[in-house]
Amino acid sequence: MSALSLMLQSSPSALPDAAPAASQPLADVAQAATAAAPATPSLDLLHLVTAASLPVQFIMLLLFVASIASWIIIFRKAALLRRAKREAVQFEERFWSGAELNKLYEGASGHGRDVGGMEAIFEAGFRDFNRLRQRRGADNDAQLEAAQRGMRATTSRELDSLEHNLELLANIGSTSPYIGLVGTVFGIMVTMHSLLASSQQVGIKDVAPGISEALLATAMGLFVAIPAVWAYNRFATAVERLASRYEAFSEEFSSILQRQAHLEG
Repeated sequence: MSALSLMLQSSPSALPDAAPAASQPLADVAQAATAAAPATPSLDLLHLVTAASLPVQFIMLLLFVASIASWIIIFRKAALLRRAKREAVQFEERFWSGAELNKLYEGASGHGRDVGGMEAIFEAGFRDFNRLRQRRGADNDAQLEAAQRGMRATTSRELDSLEHNLELLANIGSTSPYIGLVGTVFGIMVTMHSLLASSQQVGIKDVAPGISEALLATAMGLFVAIPAVWAYNRFATAVERLASRYEAFSEEFSSILQRQAHLEG
């Protein structure tokens, strides 16, 4: 009994010492596994650009310049179309509020004032109408035709101003993906030729950097093209709506001038 009691008394004190001894190999295994795990490489875009070949760098620079140009056009064209729409709404409110045509014309043709949009169309039509009305022997049809001719010419100039640089924006949006694809082709070609010239065994680690540099050119082309195409479609629709608005106003104003010519005649 004395031997058994000695064993029971000594066993509880031995258990806590065994636990660290058992957990120590597990900690060593975990540290070894962590050290053996390969580190995931980070994607450094700046390094890809600086390490690319000269043809690919030139194409990337071209795409960067095209992107800057497209964003300048986008911001300027958005402000121009927004202002043209606001001015059209304001002039229509004044025109249909019952104001006299002579007062509207005096306000539009004031000294030093630069008018545009619908107000410029009204000013051109009413100016040509009054010029012929002041002449002797000018019939009503000639007066109306002169007013319509002046409004058509002014409408054409206003729409040309609104459509300015839209063609460049469309070209940037349509050609940027292909320019990026050319950079990708050049990058792959340069990478393959450099690997073929090497006498060492080639693995995926040797091919991956060159392929990444090449594919970056395609990605840049898409990043340039998507905003340009979206903005072109949006601006073209806005210009078409303004053109329809200008044409509708010209027809309505022609009807008013025709009635006024018959009343005065």
